[in-house]
Amino acid sequence: MTAPVTSSAPASPASPASSEPSPRASVTAEMSIPSIGVDDLKVVPYEGTTDDRAGTRIQDRGVAASPQGKRGGVGPGEIGNYLVTAHRLSAGGPLRALPSVEKGDLVHVTAAGTVYTYTIVETRTTSFRSAASLAEQRAAVPGEPGEKPTRAMITLSTCATPEDDAAGNFWRDAQGNPEHRIDKIGVLTAERPA
Repeated sequence: MTAPVTSSAPASPASPASSEPSPRASVTAEMSIPSIGVDDLKVVPYEGTTDDRAGTRIQDRGVAASPQGKRGGVGPGEIGNYLVTAHRLSAGGPLRALPSVEKGDLVHVTAAGTVYTYTIVETRTTSFRSAASLAEQRAAVPGEPGEKPTRAMITLSTCATPEDDAAGNFWRDAQGNPEHRIDKIGVLTAERPA
């Protein structure tokens, strides 16, 4: 059973265009996804976009990457889209079982003395060959570019390499990413002291 979100949740969105750094945007976090056995996966923030060269270098160390700032998302627990990417097949495959995550599963992110619990509400597919699809993944409200965020959300993303290869789609980008990504979208449902 999850507790309701406490009143310590941020009252206003962290603006990606703001010149002020977000209070949680530079905090390395730890993420757990009990339904697939992920426990204390390190999530490293960086300035950039999902699965760019900088993010891939972080993922290559066997940890997750979180693009934040003007072209990325927000920090853990903040209003907007907390983007988290990690490898599925290489570097230890920390998100190898992400496709098995189902609606209602919980994701716990611990950062700066607080545990943020997100509940998965949707699965999406992103195409790296489509600017519109990438914009939907990276939007402050996942799937809704231009929509003003009103709640804290999370997008967990990993490659769909086995699925693309099985379909005969062997396209790769400059970082070796396949065309498609599997995204699990969640909403913040609770927070508590760590």
